[in-house]
Amino acid sequence: MIYLATLSAIITVGFGLICLIAPRYSLGLIHLQTKAERPEALAEGRGTLAGFYLGVGLLCLFAPSSAAFWALALGWLFTGFGRGVSIVLDNGRTKFNYGSILFELGLGLAALPAALAV
Repeated sequence: MIYLATLSAIITVGFGLICLIAPRYSLGLIHLQTKAERPEALAEGRGTLAGFYLGVGLLCLFAPSSAAFWALALGWLFTGFGRGVSIVLDNGRTKFNYGSILFELGLGLAALPAALAV
């Protein structure tokens, strides 16, 4: 089961690299647009998204611990939870949201066995 947790970390790092290197592309994947007069939108992609994904993902890969995998698991599980809240409260019943929530919860559940290891 550690293999699934490691795969979750690798996918997270991959997302982080895409956000860091190609923020317009990565924001477009999640249906957000940037404007030339708002460069801080690119900083959000490179900073908040890439920084978190890379930080937690790399921690799991290069300094694996139960705590590191808890951060990864809970990060993805709460991402899925937030999307679920949006589906219910914001009338966000779209194929994109349903697919994304399955993917996010899957990454979080994949990291749980390593988080639970003592």
